[in-house]
Amino acid sequence: MLAGHCMPISVRIIGNLQVRRGDAVLTAATLGGPKPRQIFEILLLKLGTPVSKDRLVELLWGGRPPGEALATLESYVSVLRRNLQPGCAKTGPLRTANGGYLLEPSLVELDLARFNDLVDLAEHSNPQQAYAALTQALNVGSGTLLSDELTPEWAEEARDHHTATVTAAQIRAAEIAAGLGQAHEAVQWSEHAVASEPLNERAWSALVTSLESAGRYAEGLQAYDKCRRLLDRDLGCAPGPALREAHVRLLQKTAETDGELSEVLEALLYLNERMRAQSLRESAMAAANSRSRGFRTGSNHESASRIISSFLNKALAVS
Repeated sequence: MLAGHCMPISVRIIGNLQVRRGDAVLTAATLGGPKPRQIFEILLLKLGTPVSKDRLVELLWGGRPPGEALATLESYVSVLRRNLQPGCAKTGPLRTANGGYLLEPSLVELDLARFNDLVDLAEHSNPQQAYAALTQALNVGSGTLLSDELTPEWAEEARDHHTATVTAAQIRAAEIAAGLGQAHEAVQWSEHAVASEPLNERAWSALVTSLESAGRYAEGLQAYDKCRRLLDRDLGCAPGPALREAHVRLLQKTAETDGELSEVLEALLYLNERMRAQSLRESAMAAANSRSRGFRTGSNHESASRIISSFLNKALAVS
C-alpha cells in the first residue's frame, strides 16, 4: 500500500487512550501489550519528532533495561505496527527515522496537538477570537493526560505540564471573559483554575475580579479571605497588590450597595487604609516592648488593620 493511501488515525490521549482507524477502534488493551502501548504514547508526546532507540530504552525501562534491549524494543515496535497500521508495513503513521522512530503528523490527528494549537492561536488573536479558541481548547484538553499510565515518570512529567497549561488557559479565559462582559463564564473558568491550583494567586485574582464583575461582592470577599489564609498557611506570604486592590474595591462596592452598613463600612475602610499606611511607616522604626490594649506599639496599627479587615469580611458575609 502506498504511503499516501495509508489510512490516517485519530488518537485521544487526554483521558483513556483511544485510536480510531476508519471504523476500527483501538484501546490501551488492543495495541499489543503495555510496552508497545507505551512506545506509542511516547512517540505521540513527540509527534513528528524522531525519538532514538536509546532514548526509548531509557524511558521504557528506567535505567534497568533487559538483555538485548534494542532487539526487544524492535520486536515491540513490530507488534505495535501490526496493530496500528495493518497492511502498511513501514509506510503508515509509525515510521523509522534517524536511528529511532516517529509518528508522521500528516497521518495522525491528536487531541493534545489540537489543544496546544488552539492555546497558541489564542495568544495571537483579538479578545473575541482568543476566547473562542480557548473555549475550544478547554473543551478538548480538560481531562487527565495519559490516564492509562499512572506510574512512569515520563507520563507524570507530561501530565504535570499539561495540567499547568490547562490551568493557565482557564485563567486566561476567565480574564478575557470578564473583559468581554461575560461575568458568569469568567467565574466558572476561574473556579476551575483555583480548584486545579489552590496556591495560584493569578487564579484567585481572576476569581475575585470575576465575582466583582458579576456583582457578587460578598462571595468575592469570601474568596479573597480564603486565598489570604491559604497563602499565609502554605507559603507564608500575603496576597499581592492586585488582589489587595480588588479586596478594597469589593469592600467599597458593598458599602455603596448596603445602606444599613454603608456608613460603618466607609468609616472602617478609612481607618483600615490609615492604619495600613501607618504600619508601613512604623515598620521602619524600632518597636518598643510596651503594650497598648494588647498590641505591641510597633505593630499596633498593623494588628488593628488585620482585625478590621477580618471584621469587614465577616460582617459582609453575614449580611
